[in-house]
Order: sequence, then structure tokens, then C-alpha cells
Amino acid sequence: MIQKLISNIQKTNAPIVVGLDPMLSYIPEHIQKKAYAEFGETLEGAAEAVWQYNKEIVDCTYDLIPAVKPQIAMYEQFGIEGLKAYKKTVDYCKEKGLVVIGDVKRGDIGSTSAAYAVGHLGKVQVGSRTYAAFDEDFATVNPYLGTDGIKPFLDVCRQEKKGIFILVKTSNPSSGEFQDQLIDGKPLYELVGEHVAKWGEECMGDTYSYVGAVVGATYPEMGKVLRKIMPKSFILVPGYGAQGGKGKDLVHFFNEDGLGAIVNSSRGIIAAYKQEKYAKFGAEHFGEASRAAVEDMAADIAQALESR
Repeated sequence: MIQKLISNIQKTNAPIVVGLDPMLSYIPEHIQKKAYAEFGETLEGAAEAVWQYNKEIVDCTYDLIPAVKPQIAMYEQFGIEGLKAYKKTVDYCKEKGLVVIGDVKRGDIGSTSAAYAVGHLGKVQVGSRTYAAFDEDFATVNPYLGTDGIKPFLDVCRQEKKGIFILVKTSNPSSGEFQDQLIDGKPLYELVGEHVAKWGEECMGDTYSYVGAVVGATYPEMGKVLRKIMPKSFILVPGYGAQGGKGKDLVHFFNEDGLGAIVNSSRGIIAAYKQEKYAKFGAEHFGEASRAAVEDMAADIAQALESR
């Protein structure tokens, strides 16, 4: 699947992943009203609004982008109905040829991680048959439990030719409370990066590993260091746009081949119509606003990479 991600990036010339992280406050009133008219102001109604919102954004952007990243918490908040919308979103994006990164941030003791890995990336055995439950292409994984929590994902990645992105240096302001702490003179995130590189050697594609890393755009200097530590790992870069990351902050996340990183923007794209810059589209044409935001983001990144 890492090869498909690379191929999609090369085809679109846009190392962008759209974070499908819907909040009801993002969803235009006409979408919500229609969903509530059919299902009432219920969890099912909310999930229907989320699904229709996602579908229009995907329809307006799928030809410009290589991948999407639905954040499962935004769906779980609506219970089982929300998870149904999550699964419909995953399936629809795959039908459109997009790589789907399930932002699930799983990671636990071995047997539990094995269940998470099977549920999101692999196949579960039911009697004589097997089923792919959520069936994302990649999943985000928390490494806090060490190799016990990572190995089951590596096993499934090898079996299914799928991938993971391991949290190394996250974009949130308080990430340094743990991730920046020194261990034998090195910050913890560097130690995790070294493990990502080692785990990645066990799951190599043609040029890049199935094992990637999450490193926030809000920490470009740390990204520069981690790029060198993990030369064969793709870096998923959150924090662009709404969290303050700019194209110029991203150059060190990429390798000299122009690959090696994919940059996430969530509300900066999916709620673009709420920004002054894209207000001309209006709520009725929120999908077109999202498309314009993707085009601007792609241009910003391309300009930064050309000038490095």
C-alpha cells in the first residue's frame, strides 16, 4: 500500500492528505436539516449529516489528492451510527481510488493490539470465513507500550501489504511534556524515531517502508532531525494550516527525491467555506470551497519545495 500512496502522490503532484474530521458545527445547515428531516435529531440523523458532508467534500477533491485521513473519534462520538458513517466513508474513498489512513491511534498489550490490527487493517476469522472489518489502508499507532504494542501491527502489515504511522512527535502544544524529555541525552521522540526506523526495516516496500511516523508541522527543526533518523519512513505531517504550519515549515520533512512526507489538513480544508478567504463560495457550495483550499495548499507546498 505504500507503493499506492507514492503512486497517488506522483499522479496528483500533491503530497496532501485531507483529514475527514467532521464536527456538527462544520456541517452546513442545509445538510443537517435534510438529515434531521429524514432521521430526526438523533444519533442516526447526525451520522447521516456527517456522511453526506464527507461525500460532497470527497466528490469535490478526490481528483486532486492522494489520500484521506478520517479521525475515528469524530465518528465514535455518535456511537454505532457514527461508526457506520465512518465505514461508509472509508469504503467510498477507496472506491474513488484514494488511500485511506485510519486515524485511530491504537496501541495496547499484544493481544489487544492484535485485535486492533486485525479490525482496522487485517481480516477477522468467523468460522470458516474471514472478513475485513474497517479495512483502512493505514492506521495511526501509539508506541507508548513499546514493541509489544507494535509487533501485532507489523505482522498484519506484512500479511496485508498495508501500513502504519507511529506517533513520534505530535503537533499539539503540550506534546513536549513527555516527548521532549531527555533520555541518555536524547529527547524521547528521537528514541522513538530510531525504533520506527528499526521496525520499518522489517516491512520494506520498493523504496519506502510500510512503517511511517507522525511528526507535527509545528516543529520543523525536530522534523529535520527525524527525517535523517528515519530516511526510509514516510512522515505523516499534521498541523498545517489551522494549527499554524506553513509550506515553508515542511521542506525538511521531505527527502531529496521529493517524497517521504504527506501533509495533513483537516478543518482548513473541510471547513474552508467558513474562512474569509473562501467565504464567497457560501455554505451551499462548501465542497467547492474545499477544492479551492486543496489547490492553494498544493501550490503553497510546491512553492516551498521548489525554493529549498
